[in-house]
Amino acid sequence: MADYKKIAEEVVKAVGGKNNIASVSHCATRLRIMVNDKEQIDEKASEDIELVKGAFYNSGQYQIIFGTGTVNKVYEQFRHIGITEASTSEQKQQAAQQGNGFQRAIRTFGDVFVPIIPVLVATGLFMGVRGLVTQDAILELFGMTPDDISANFLLFTEVLTDTAFIFLPALVAWSTFRVFGGSPVIGLVLGLMLVSPSLPNAWAVASGDANPLTFFGFIPVIGYQSSVLPAFIAGIVGAKLEQQIRKRVPDALDLILTPFLTLLLMIILSLFLIGPIFHIVEEWILAATLFLLDLPFGLSGLIIGAVNQIIVVTGVHHIFNFMEIQLLSQLGNNPYNAIITCSIAGQGGAALAVGLKTRSAKLKALALPSSLSAFLGITEPAIFGVNLRYFRPFIMGLIGGGVGGFFASIFGLKATGMAVTVIPGTLLYLNGQILLYLLVNLIAIGVAFALTWLFGYTDKMHEELQGS
Repeated sequence: MADYKKIAEEVVKAVGGKNNIASVSHCATRLRIMVNDKEQIDEKASEDIELVKGAFYNSGQYQIIFGTGTVNKVYEQFRHIGITEASTSEQKQQAAQQGNGFQRAIRTFGDVFVPIIPVLVATGLFMGVRGLVTQDAILELFGMTPDDISANFLLFTEVLTDTAFIFLPALVAWSTFRVFGGSPVIGLVLGLMLVSPSLPNAWAVASGDANPLTFFGFIPVIGYQSSVLPAFIAGIVGAKLEQQIRKRVPDALDLILTPFLTLLLMIILSLFLIGPIFHIVEEWILAATLFLLDLPFGLSGLIIGAVNQIIVVTGVHHIFNFMEIQLLSQLGNNPYNAIITCSIAGQGGAALAVGLKTRSAKLKALALPSSLSAFLGITEPAIFGVNLRYFRPFIMGLIGGGVGGFFASIFGLKATGMAVTVIPGTLLYLNGQILLYLLVNLIAIGVAFALTWLFGYTDKMHEELQGS
C-alpha cells in the first residue's frame, strides 16, 4: 500500500520546499500547486515520485497528475505536514496574475461553466434513459407499444430532461456573478427574469407560435430559454455594476438599494440591449459550429478527432463547454461528443499498447491504469504520464482519434448530453445508437493500439529516456 504521507513530503521537496508553496488545491486528477518561484521546481524529481503519472506547469500552477482517488489521498496529507490549502478564491486571485490574457480568459470561462456541467450531465443521462425505455424493442419485452406509455410518465420524464435547459440562463447568470465577484443570488434572480413566463417563450417565437414584444418600435424582446451568451454577458456586467453600486450606497441602505438597483438596471439592459445583440452573436456562433460539424465526407470528425487532445494539452479545452451547451440547448443533441470521445479513446489505446508491449514493470504499472483512466474519460494520466513522454504514442493516439472521429461523423452520432465519454458515455447513446457508438470507439482504440504497437514504442525509447 502506498505511503501517501511520504509521497506528499516528496512532492513538497520536489517543488522547492514549503517556503516555495503559495497554495495547494486539486481537481479530479491533478494536484495543483501555486509556487512562488517556478525555477525551484525539480521536474524530474517530481515525475519520479511513486504514483505520479506526469507533471507540467500551466496557467500559473504546477500540476502533478495522480489520477482519480489517489489525488484526494495525497492532498489530504498536506494538512498533516503543515501546509494549509488555499480557498478557491485565493487560488483564482493568485492565478489571475499569471499567464497571458488569452489563458486568463479561458480560465475564467472554465470557472463559469464547469460548475454547471454536472447538472447537464445528469440531464443528458436522463435523456438517454428515456430514449432507452421508450424504444419499440424494449417495450416489446414487456408486451407494450408506444401507445401504452402513460402521459403522466412522459410528463415526469420531461421534468427531468427539460428543466435544466429551460432555466439555463439562471444557472449561467448565477455562476457568472459568483466568478466575477457579485452576489450569486442576484445573478440567479436576474437569470430567472430572462426566462420569465411573462415574456414570449423563445421556442414559441422560433416556431412561429408567438411573436416578440416590440419596444420603441424596433427592439424585439423575448424570453431567453436555453440561451447562454446573453446570460453570460449580463452576469459579467451585472456583477461589476453591483460592486460599483455597493461602493456608493451607505451601509445602512445597502441591503435594500444594492439588489434593487442592480436588478432594475440589469433587466433593462438585458432585455433591451444585451439580450437582442448577443442573441444574434450566439446564433452566429451556433451557425459556425454547425458549419464545421456538417463538413462533408466525415471531415469534421477527422479534423476534430485528430486535434482535440492537442487542445487538451494546451489547457484551453474548457472553451468548448460553451459550444456543447449551446448545441444541446438549441438542438437537443450533441454531435461533438462522439467525436471527442474517439479522440480520448485513441489516447487510451496508445497507452494500452505501451503498457502491454513494454518489459519495464514500472512503465507497465503506469501505462495500464492510465489507459483505463482514458477509457473512463480522463486522458491526462495517459497523455502526460505516458504518450507525450515518448511522443510517438501521442501521435498514434491522435491518428486513432481522427479515424474514429471520421466514422462518428459519417454515422451521424449525436449524444443526448455532454461531459461523459468512452465507457461512461455509453449512457448518452441508449436511444438506438449504442452499437455504432461502441464501434467508433473500438476503431479509435484499435487504430491507435496497432500503430503504437508497430511504430510508436520500443523499450529502447524508454531506456534512452531513463538515461537522459
